Amino acid sequence: MNLASVTNLTVLANVGGPQRGFFEEVAMRWEAGQWGMYPIAACLIVALAIMVERSIILFGKASINKEAFLRGLKKHIYAGDLDKAINYVAGQKSTPLTNVIKAGLMNVPKGNDEVQAALDEASLRETPKIEARTGYLAMLGNAAMLAGLLGTVSGLIACFEAVANVNPADKATILANGISEAMNCTGFGLLTAIPALISFSVLTGRTQSLINDINETSVSVLNLIVANKDKFKNLNVPASAARDDE
Repeated sequence: MNLASVTNLTVLANVGGPQRGFFEEVAMRWEAGQWGMYPIAACLIVALAIMVERSIILFGKASINKEAFLRGLKKHIYAGDLDKAINYVAGQKSTPLTNVIKAGLMNVPKGNDEVQAALDEASLRETPKIEARTGYLAMLGNAAMLAGLLGTVSGLIACFEAVANVNPADKATILANGISEAMNCTGFGLLTAIPALISFSVLTGRTQSLINDINETSVSVLNLIVANKDKFKNLNVPASAARDDE
């Protein structure tokens, strides 16, 4: 058996050997990245918390079928029944959109100007709830990349110091550790930054879509109220709806 055959068998044996599990691999790379991994991990934990919380709010609690909601509301407005219109909105899932429309309907007896003012005020109150915390994802993504770059620089500094000052017998080990630190910090920083920036874009788009729905629906409801004001038979706000609004 020649040297080439022995080399091939050694490679095959290494390939077929036991593989590290996912968590073992992460632990090994965490240790190799040294102190640079900690700021990146902090960015990752905060970014994941914001992603989960904002996704639940924007795609769940703050979401409503705008078209179906408007169809149901139009029937009561066309019928001139303000009480039923308010109770219909109050009976829907509490979302920024329904809260804004309910505030407008509650002020119909006071006149069109008061309805417009109430819609604007409610929009200003509800919009920050939709926009909250999403912007931090872009900052955390950039911070993770910069933290990874800082770890990379730290590893390269260790490499250059090894070349210049370290005993030749230890040079190879220190060079390998420095390069490992640099590459692992870079990789972990990118793995944190990419999902954070993608989530920022997706959640920002969803936020803008919800704000557009509020603005569009507010204008539609105001126009419906103005066009059908003479049909309203009851302009007294029900006590039950008033309590819901509070």
